[in-house]
Order: sequence, then structure tokens, then C-alpha cells
Amino acid sequence: MTASETRALSDPRWVKPSLGALLVATAAFWAVGLSRNGWGNTFYAAAVQAGTRSGKAFLFGSSDAANSITVDKPPASLWVMEISTRLFGVNSWALQLPQVLLGVASVGLLYAAVRKPFGPAAGLIAGALLALTPVATLMFRYNNPDALLVFLMVAATWALLRGVDSGRTRWVVLCGALIGFGFLTKQLQVMLILPALAIAYLVAGTPRRWWARLLQLFAGLGAAVVAAGWWVALVELWPEADRPYIGGSANNSFLQLTLGYNGLGRIFGGGAGGAGGLPGPPPGNAGPGPEGPAMFGSAGITRMFSTESGTQISWLLPAALVLLIAGLVLCGRAPRTDRRRASYVIWGGWLLVTGLVFSFMSGIFHDYYTVALAPGVAAVVGMGSVHLWQNRDKRWVTIVVALVVGLTAAWAWMLLGRTPDFVPALRWIVAGLGAVATTALAVCAARPGVTAAGRDLTSWAAALGVVAALAGPVAFCVHTVGSAHHGPIVVAGPSTTGGMPAFPAAEGPDGRAGPPPGQSEPSEEVSRLLAVDSEDFTWVAAAKGSLDSAGYQLATGDPVMPLGGFGGADPSPTLEQFQDYVKQRRIHYYIESSLPGMPPRAEGPDSTWESDRISDWIAQRYTAMSVDGVTLYDLTSPR
Repeated sequence: MTASETRALSDPRWVKPSLGALLVATAAFWAVGLSRNGWGNTFYAAAVQAGTRSGKAFLFGSSDAANSITVDKPPASLWVMEISTRLFGVNSWALQLPQVLLGVASVGLLYAAVRKPFGPAAGLIAGALLALTPVATLMFRYNNPDALLVFLMVAATWALLRGVDSGRTRWVVLCGALIGFGFLTKQLQVMLILPALAIAYLVAGTPRRWWARLLQLFAGLGAAVVAAGWWVALVELWPEADRPYIGGSANNSFLQLTLGYNGLGRIFGGGAGGAGGLPGPPPGNAGPGPEGPAMFGSAGITRMFSTESGTQISWLLPAALVLLIAGLVLCGRAPRTDRRRASYVIWGGWLLVTGLVFSFMSGIFHDYYTVALAPGVAAVVGMGSVHLWQNRDKRWVTIVVALVVGLTAAWAWMLLGRTPDFVPALRWIVAGLGAVATTALAVCAARPGVTAAGRDLTSWAAALGVVAALAGPVAFCVHTVGSAHHGPIVVAGPSTTGGMPAFPAAEGPDGRAGPPPGQSEPSEEVSRLLAVDSEDFTWVAAAKGSLDSAGYQLATGDPVMPLGGFGGADPSPTLEQFQDYVKQRRIHYYIESSLPGMPPRAEGPDSTWESDRISDWIAQRYTAMSVDGVTLYDLTSPR
């Protein structure tokens, strides 16, 4: 009899229907009103459009089909969306659909990873908690790279747990390959789970000899290098003159981007080249002008619980920390290869390492990054709650359960207090249910012995505790699904008191949200103007930064050059290169930026962006014209 047949016989009948219901409900919930987000993050949407028109743009992740510059990330997440848009056309639904599918797959894999050592109930709880995490609901229906990254991290962890269980090298190699693809999604962020994976396998791997387990890990490392290295080598060896500029880098190098802006620049802050256009904050996280703590949050141990990030991820974070400790205590002196302890090490390590790095990083940090914590929180709570419930006859375990319920309800009460106008009664309902559940559990813990009445009271109290714990995040998830989100910085749920509602979207004439500040959605008149003689030009227009250029490119379907990459800071093209393009009549119009004034480059107060030099040169040589409130310059007609 195979392992799958044995598992099928041992699982209760309710398991498969429950899992199917969870996956179907998750897919349906996240797919509701999927087109409401429009293009979502136009920075990536424009790159997806470019990839459907140019094989080179697909390969490198270019912002435009004419391959002037890439986005500031590797292209793996774009590849997934480009496959979808090639099948279903370039539209909002096709753009966001892959994120929903990746989210549902993440829920399923998380169930499978937790189910093996802790049983189907724990797996179902973990999967449901991931689906009901506000930031997960946001990012699994939004076209940022984070959806693919989280899926690959969960898949890699599932594969390693299979390796821990079987001792077969192929699972470790698969884990490494998935980590490699994670690097091609968001570079070094995927590495945050490696310490927990490596430690768990070295400690709990099936092979008896430690050096055999170490060799298997090296095989996995080799797979990761191959899975990511082929693309890195291709980019670094490809002639620079024949490929797009690497967006976000200071010197057109992907390795510099990896170690700089998307590496040490994120951890320590400072210059980081400003990639993506926005200069990174200096050490201490005090950025220039508005881009200080208000945008990136204050670094420190409480960041994950702060006004900015708390409602995104921290609803069950206190419970996860307590359950992690209690679960490890319950494992006690288990054998070296104990699967439950290995699972706590992996998911708890994921949670702690990722949470600490996010908390103390001094560079650019956005609240939606916390989606990378969601699987760790969900897994630990799923495992720990079932593990403690199975040992509830122990008095100290019941005390811990009461503590977890009370702590979770109290924290939910505080988080809901940050949105006082959002379902005001919910806060007090949560407080009441939490108080009743905690009191009942405390009574059960204080009574010696085990009786049927005591068991019933414990069960009812636990059920009330679950309702109190999930009412807040469920309400935030529903609000997130029912709201439109646009722009490079998005948050789940209603705006919190004292927080920064980044890039809010105004309602457009068709009922959908319009573009946020600085993210253009051109009028029909401007689009018609750009379409005139478009086939005669490489770029129908150029604009400072992708927040401006992307909207025009998506509206016209023709390449629009984003001067300076995401926000205008990258040194591409130079003024001299741009002048050559104009001389060769390769660019038709220049569109004056609608972005607010930007601070000087992080390298020094006297530095000037190439995009600023270009715009100054254009203003001196060409005549401005206004079309529907947009200022354009015809680069084929100098003064």
C-alpha cells in the first residue's frame, strides 16, 4: 500500500471536502471584483505589456517594448503575468488572475506542509489563516512580485519538509531550485527563510550521518545557483549596448542592483542609488522631505505592531509567538528526527528571522512586504493551536490557551481602535467575546481533574476565542476585497489613525478608482495625439519616471520611455544619449512630469538627475503645448 493510500485511509471523511471547500472559497473570495484594481501597479503592468510585444523585453523585464530600461526587480513575476496576458489579452483581469492562483496554491501547499506532522485539522487552520490575513488578501490579488515570492517560499518549505521526512536528496534539490526562482522574483528576500531551513534539515534530517545531511544541503545550494544563475550570467555577459539598462542600478549591473539598492541598501538605508527612483532614507530611517518615517515606518522591535504595519499582519502575531514557545516545550526531549519539532524550527525560524529583519531594516520598507510573514504566522498558529488542544488535559496548557485567547482578543481590540469609524461595534464585540472565552478557560484551568462538563466548557470557550480572534482580520479582508487599490504602495483594510494611506485612489467616472497622485491615466485626446504617426517612432513619447510613462504606454499600446526608471533617479538615458535619440527622430513627444517635486539624489545635495538635465534641455529648445491639462513638447519641432 502506498503512502498516499495509507493517508487516505487514515484521514477522516471530512478532510477532503473541507480542503476542497477551503480552496474553492479562497479562490472565489479573492477573485471577487478582480478588475476593480484596474492596472494595479502600472510600473509592472506596463512591463507586462512590453513583454507581450517583445521577446527581449520578456527576457529582461523591460519597462517598454523598445527596451530602454528594465524594472528594478528580476523578471520572474512578470513572466507569470505575461503568460496570462498572452492567453487572455492585456487587461486587468488577466494581469491579476495569476496572483489569485498563486495564493490558492500557497494555501494548498501550506495545508500539505502542516498536515503531515500535525494532522489535517492543523493544516486546514493554517491554510484558512493565510487566506484570512489582510495583507495576503491584498497581495494575492495585486500585480506586485510578492505573490509569486510567497508561493515559492511556501513551496520550498514544503519540499524541504518532504526531504526531512524521507531523507531523499531530490526534495532538497527541489527546495533549492524553488529558492533560486525566488531569487529571480525578488532577489535576496527569499534568503530570509534559508537559516531556518538549513538548521532544521541539519538537526532533523533522516540520514544518520551529519555530513550526509550537509552534502544534501550543498546539492540544494547548487540547484539554487543553477536556477537563478543562468539568468544572472546571461544579463552580465550580454553586451550592454544590446540590452536594456538595469533599472535601479547605479552602473547598469544586475549584481550591483542585488547588493546595493535591493540588498544592503534595504538593510542599512542610505543612498542605495535611489533606484526605483525614490532615494532611500539615510541611516536611522529619516528620509528627506516626506520620505522619512511617515513613508517607511520607524525601525525597531515594535515595527510589525506599529500603526502602519499592525493591521496588515499582526492580528495573530502575539499568539504565534506564545504558541511557538509552548509547542517547543511540548516537544520536550523528542528524538532528533521529530517532525513536529522540525516544523516548529522551520516555521518559527521563518517568522522570527523575517520579522526581525523587517523590523530593523533602515532602508525602504513598505507595509505590504509583511505578506512574507503571513505563512509563518499561519503555520505556527495552526500547528500550535492543535498541538495544545491535543494536550489540554495538562493544566499549564489550558492556562497558555487562556493566555493566547485573551492576548489575541486584547490586541484585536487595540488594532480595531486604530480605525474607530470602521464598524465601531466590532471592537466591543471582540472584547466581549474575548473576555468571556478567557474567563471560561481560566475557570477550566483552575478546576482540578477532567470532567465532561469541563471539556464542554473548554470547547465552547475555545470556539468563542476563535471568533474573537478572526472577526477583525475577516472584516479587514472583506474591506480589502471591496476596495480598489492602485499604485506602487498599497495597504489592506481601511486607513488607520495616524497611518499613511499611501497613494489613495480617487473614484473615476466609471465607478472604478482613478489613478493615485503621480500615476497618470491619459485622456482620449492625449492618447489620440500620441497615436499619430506612432509607427514612425521607436518611442511615441518620453516622460520622467515610470509613474508617468506607464499610464501613457498602457493607454496607447506603444512604447513610452521612462526617463530615469521608476521615479526618475536612474542615470539612463544620459542627456547625450537622449539628444542622439531626438536627433535620429526616435522619440516624438516629451510629457512633462505630473509627479510632485522630488528631492535631490541621495549621493549629495548638489547632484542632478539625468532626467532633470533632460527636462531642462527640452524646456530650453522646444515649445510647450497643453492638451487636456497635460504639457507636452513635440521633439520633432525645435524652436
